[in-house]
Amino acid sequence: MARYTEAVCRLCRREGVKLYLKGEKCYSDKCPVVKRQTPPGQHGASRRKMSEYGIQLREKQKARRFYGVLENQFERYFDMAARKKGVTGEILLQTLERRLDNVAYRLGFAASRAEARQVVKHSHIEVNGRKVNIPSYLVREGDVIAVREGHRDHKRVKELTTGGTRTIPAWLTVEADAMRGTVVRMPNRDEIDAPVQEHLIVELYSR
Repeated sequence: MARYTEAVCRLCRREGVKLYLKGEKCYSDKCPVVKRQTPPGQHGASRRKMSEYGIQLREKQKARRFYGVLENQFERYFDMAARKKGVTGEILLQTLERRLDNVAYRLGFAASRAEARQVVKHSHIEVNGRKVNIPSYLVREGDVIAVREGHRDHKRVKELTTGGTRTIPAWLTVEADAMRGTVVRMPNRDEIDAPVQEHLIVELYSR
């Protein structure tokens, strides 16, 4: 599958906010967003005022990059959300939060969503006792996500699960010693820390 392979810190600078794409570096003084608060590129510091469409587009790009999904994937998630009853923007974010790579990251099984995607693809994770190596797999309420039995001695996995200090959102519970977490319920909007205004994304796709 195609993936963005260039410097991810450029993406944070382009959006003007931390998207937490680099793990521990994002929480340190070395974060480029803190050191250089202008967009990347020769003309980054002389950006002109954006149009309404430009603002809406940037919100969509910000959300897409925050969760690490491609354009076609994001459109499919939006179509799924638009077909359901409720507030489309909130359902969209809720659906993105349900991705297995995101849940593995939220549970502290990886330092970033990109690393969580690798952890899942390398078959370190199981859902309800069954191996799942698809990062886009959508978890459901009551699902149990765990590091697989034979993979718990993996050096990097042990580092993350024993030394993590990340706050676990209220819609998940985690048993660090067992390297296991449970989806208690679906997340509410105020429990999703995505730095986006989802109503602008809905306006963009409604054009």
